[in-house]
Amino acid sequence: MVRLLRLVGAQLRGILSMLLFVADTFMLTVPFYTVALLKWVVPVEAWRRRCTWLLHRVADVWLYFLDLPQAMSRKTKWLVRGLDSVHVPGSCMLVVNHQTWVDIMVLIRLFYRKIPDFKFFVKRELLWLPIVGQAFWAVDFPVMRRYTPEEIRRRPKLKGKDLEIAKKSCEKFKGMPVSIFNFVEGTRFRQDKHARQNSPFTHLLRPKAGGVALVLGAMGEMIHSILDVTIVYPKGVRTFWDYLCGKVDEIRVHVRQIPVTRDLIGDYTDNASYRKYIQEWVNMLWQQKDRRIDEMLLWQG
Repeated sequence: MVRLLRLVGAQLRGILSMLLFVADTFMLTVPFYTVALLKWVVPVEAWRRRCTWLLHRVADVWLYFLDLPQAMSRKTKWLVRGLDSVHVPGSCMLVVNHQTWVDIMVLIRLFYRKIPDFKFFVKRELLWLPIVGQAFWAVDFPVMRRYTPEEIRRRPKLKGKDLEIAKKSCEKFKGMPVSIFNFVEGTRFRQDKHARQNSPFTHLLRPKAGGVALVLGAMGEMIHSILDVTIVYPKGVRTFWDYLCGKVDEIRVHVRQIPVTRDLIGDYTDNASYRKYIQEWVNMLWQQKDRRIDEMLLWQG
């Protein structure tokens, strides 16, 4: 009977959390898209910067309510190390291992209002999606367009064009610090993916250095530091619904701040020596992260 009551209670919590998310989103839709429309119809740079600032404040309210169920929950045990020493005076990039959609909620919980406004690169094609694409444009998410080797062979002038597009979309961040999220593995960890990749890491998929290089190349010296974030669920990875129901028993996070030095910035497409260097650097980062996960599984707290 007790187990049944706990199960029903957890499901009700999940339903209420989802209703809160939906209500939060609907309530903020009108002010968000009103400001976005005003930004679009008045093509004055100073006005658009002001509108962007206001849109971020609306998004802050949305994130606050998104985090509220977790902030109110006493069920999840958190062990976080390294966050207190983080100081980010300018733009930064977060490199994170990825296992579940809960990772995004963890990042919001830990970094909301502690680092600059959240951003991530979006594919150019997504800008054409109704409603979603307009939201990406309104909050100035940087645009990325990747050309395949086949496309570049057919049209050689496309070589380096992806970096050029990314740099242009990042120009607006010169006076506005941002935090770029980067799930370096490109997808969530699964044992079948790990086996298919023949990954040399115990807990991680193979990292993709191209995404890291693209951000560093596009933003250059605007990036002040890299936040190396490692997330571990010692009692097993749970789903987003489990998170809403309060079934994530324990979350462990390690944060390490790495300064961005000149050698980390280069041309990934045309500079073979830089490409080799950044690939080796990212692999070294992943080797350290793999060992760190072993250590985090033994944490006492």
